[in-house]
Amino acid sequence: MLVAVVIGVVAGLIVSRIDFGEAIREVTLPLRHDDIIRQQAQEKDLDPALIAAVIYAESRFQDQTSNAGARGLMQVTPATARAIAQKSGGVTFRTEDLSDPDINIRYGTYHLRELLDIYDGNMIAALAAYNAGSGNVDSWGGPTLQAADIEFPETRAYIDTVLEKREEYRDNYAEDLGL
Repeated sequence: MLVAVVIGVVAGLIVSRIDFGEAIREVTLPLRHDDIIRQQAQEKDLDPALIAAVIYAESRFQDQTSNAGARGLMQVTPATARAIAQKSGGVTFRTEDLSDPDINIRYGTYHLRELLDIYDGNMIAALAAYNAGSGNVDSWGGPTLQAADIEFPETRAYIDTVLEKREEYRDNYAEDLGL
């Protein structure tokens, strides 16, 4: 009887540690909508860990609206979303659509893919443009932009966060992200 109790206690401790570890990970490195992330990564030839890292940097996976009016998980502005809707098939766009994770991630990844194409695959330039706008990136060097050329400290910090979190998502959620 005592052996059974000890085994039960040990098993409970192991389970609680796993649950505790997962709970900590969920707070410090959340991941939601991994099915949408995987789908959009495949459709747009993007790294799913990069998408998750951008969502983390933009919203920590919380649906919200910024002071600048950017909305949803990937913080897409209504103007950007309208342009994407027209380019991607002429769909009628409504601002409240950006609260839908599927639409928001679809538009955010479309924009990210477009920026990577514009800046010849330069991830630093694409992420800087996602954060600070293409006009700023063009004035800082466009496709040849290096992190040291970025004039906004908050944009440099944003890029550092995205790149760091990209590695953390790869390390912690490889299976969930289909890596």
